Amino acid sequence: METGSITTPFGRRSMTLGMLANQVMAGEIKPDQSVDKWKLFRALCEAKPLLGITDRALAVLNALLSFYPKNELAQENGLIVFPSNIQLSLRTHGMAEQTVRRHLAALVEAGLLLRKDSPNGKRYVRRDRAGEVNEAFGFSLAPLLARAEEIEQLAAEVMAERLHVQRLRERMTLCRRDIAKLIEAAVDEDVQGDWQGLYREFRDLVEGLPRSPTTAQLEQLLDELTALRADILNRLETRIKSTKQSGNACHIERHIQNSNPESTFEFEPSFETKQGAMPEQDDGRGAVMLERGRDATTHPIGQEERQSRREGGGDDSGGLKSFPLGLVLQACPEILAYGPGGVIRNWRDLMSAAVTVRSMLGVSPSAYEEAASVMGAENAATVMACILERGGHINSAGGYLRDLTRRSEKGEFAIGSMLMALLRANAPAGRKAG
Repeated sequence: METGSITTPFGRRSMTLGMLANQVMAGEIKPDQSVDKWKLFRALCEAKPLLGITDRALAVLNALLSFYPKNELAQENGLIVFPSNIQLSLRTHGMAEQTVRRHLAALVEAGLLLRKDSPNGKRYVRRDRAGEVNEAFGFSLAPLLARAEEIEQLAAEVMAERLHVQRLRERMTLCRRDIAKLIEAAVDEDVQGDWQGLYREFRDLVEGLPRSPTTAQLEQLLDELTALRADILNRLETRIKSTKQSGNACHIERHIQNSNPESTFEFEPSFETKQGAMPEQDDGRGAVMLERGRDATTHPIGQEERQSRREGGGDDSGGLKSFPLGLVLQACPEILAYGPGGVIRNWRDLMSAAVTVRSMLGVSPSAYEEAASVMGAENAATVMACILERGGHINSAGGYLRDLTRRSEKGEFAIGSMLMALLRANAPAGRKAG
């Protein structure tokens, strides 16, 4: 059986006070103390970040534990295992012997193993005439038994921290989704406010998070996102309370819910999250770009847009909302190549480019004329730009345009959702109009 005396390492390895302290700690095991070796190993796997050990070192420790004959680590059963490096290499699925030795040294350094070296440095056992172990030389598992409670506590801390981080990320995902969709709703409902500035603030917060953030950084970002969401909600609630309508509150709620019946446009599922990105990182990208300029005194784009439309030859939108030319070109940069001289400066240029694209995609003149009659000339040109942008996903451009025209007649089609989907796919846009 194990003598419990202090031993020094064989050969060139020097003795340290840390090794002496580990041996003293291992000698303080209670006589009746025992622990399930595999349960303890699972706790070690959880606690490895706090113990400073690697997966490969744990693989070597797993092999050592497999040589221990009992499931329960207990002092009465002996705590020394003595496999050769060749046997350890086999049980670690062919790990090189030099690598095995390096990870054994790391386990000793971490205070999870003790060396009990023989006079010649070999690992072996002496037995009595009855076959019982009299003395063994190899690696002592006593530190594992002595530190069992500490290891289990460390494992519990790691699991609790991981659960906390998981919950933080879940709450952040919900908060980000809320902010993006609330800003989108505010823009679609024409609520006055600097929604573009709020959206930029939102994106700056999210994109400022490191790739591998600490728990404190996650908590800080969640607090900032929560405050931003509360600010947006307060603005929208103020708008709802100030709105004077003939109906009751339920009518107002139905109006808000149904104001954008095509909120999930059929293009949108084809845009997948880019690899490496956090889930929903692009949700709502470009939402604030839908804010239209209606008053030149508060929105400088308003006067410019009206002038551009006059140059384009009309304001008829067929009952659909029309959007700023700059937004259309940012969402659909492919159309730029078909403008006069490769440049689109106004709505007239866009409409001219749309006619060229119509012919190129095989859309009949009657289908395009019907779309312009129902949607308006500007919106029909916008739809052609969107169809060009996603041409690889559309089998029949003419049939698709006729379907959108029929849906527009029924009030079931919203160009805004189409543009938002393309904005999310193309952002950040690298090409500029004109």
